[in-house]
Amino acid sequence: MNYQETIDYLFNSLPMYHRIGQAAYKADITSTQQLMEALDHPEHKFRSIHVAGTNGKGSVSHMWASILHEAGYKVGLYTSPHLVDMRERIRIDGQMITKSQVVDFVARHKSTFERLQLSFFEMMVGMAFDCFARNEVDIAVVEVGMGGRLDSTNVITPELSVITNIGLDHTQFLGDTLAKIAVEKAGIIKEHVPVVIGESHPETRPVFEAIAAERNAPIVFADDIYRVKVGLGSYLGRLNFDIERLGKPLMTNLVSPLAGSYQVKNIATLFAAIEAINHQGRYHIDPVAIKCGIESVVAKTGLHGRWEIMAEKPLVVCETAHNADGVNAMLDKLSTMNYKKLHIVYGCVNDKDFSAILRLLPTEATYYYTQPSVPRRMPVEQLASAAETMGMGGKAYPDVLQAVKAARLEATPDDMILITGSIFLVADAMSVRDQL
Repeated sequence: MNYQETIDYLFNSLPMYHRIGQAAYKADITSTQQLMEALDHPEHKFRSIHVAGTNGKGSVSHMWASILHEAGYKVGLYTSPHLVDMRERIRIDGQMITKSQVVDFVARHKSTFERLQLSFFEMMVGMAFDCFARNEVDIAVVEVGMGGRLDSTNVITPELSVITNIGLDHTQFLGDTLAKIAVEKAGIIKEHVPVVIGESHPETRPVFEAIAAERNAPIVFADDIYRVKVGLGSYLGRLNFDIERLGKPLMTNLVSPLAGSYQVKNIATLFAAIEAINHQGRYHIDPVAIKCGIESVVAKTGLHGRWEIMAEKPLVVCETAHNADGVNAMLDKLSTMNYKKLHIVYGCVNDKDFSAILRLLPTEATYYYTQPSVPRRMPVEQLASAAETMGMGGKAYPDVLQAVKAARLEATPDDMILITGSIFLVADAMSVRDQL
């Protein structure tokens, strides 16, 4: 098979959560364990950092990879889902794996995929770990797909576990309270492996402390130690900030291209994790690597969709906020923006509580409802009709390109267009960004 035939095979033969949802989810890592055995256990052949959380785990993972690369290490990065190209999920030193690597891996192990009845995510974890082992990375940053305890990535024993935060998302799989979800996320905590928790919360902190104690895992809460102070020089695509440790200045005049105000929590988590790794003595990450790694994270790792500016006059921004916590953080950033009128292009998948999300969004905005191009999509007619009954009227458009074009026709140069609601809608926008 050539590359296109290989991709067609994978997409058509392996259940894919980001396309079909619950039917592709397995609350069991047995198949992944069997896959690791068939691959001669690549998960034991590289060191890793494991990153979980409801929000922020993607940003933290990409910043980690960029900083480690700046520090002189050969770095693997596994994230999900992808926006445009499935190879975005597997990178070494910022570069996507090659098409020939994909073709070769599938050709060698196609019969194993079928024998084990793997999902697409399980296969991609296997491909990533095999690639990291074969390329002898110094360390890999591995982002959890969903939850933690039963996630396919949870076959590694990392140098460090990181849990960014806990919010109510994927409740049909992970539980309907913060404490229940915390138990699932805490499943990545391993015996004697240090763990950093990004945000402390009265419902989740006792859960993490109890599980860490049970597993003899040293635990720290980033917000007990680090504070990020946003500087006055921050603007549309730039976050200027200083870092304090226990109330004392640590680093100043740092710049991040990830400009969402919610990134301050991710940055605090990152600094606590860097301290934990440096304390172990195997790796050394100095302030220069931290500064350069954060500043070049987008260029170095291909991270997209986090308050990303797609066009100006009018300002067009993509934001992957897809749950209540993410939307509230997005609204915090929105409150700092200057615009004459707000236009929101919104579309979502059918297993999200979109009505709860819509109730959080500004009522004074003009809405352009649409749908992402995945089978899980919420049909735009259904979305627009439900929004109308909630007093959130707007027009319906069959795809994001037509929705954005309609918004641009109505917008003045001083207005703002926000594309949000689903990571898959943002992915669609990325694929046609030259037409927006």
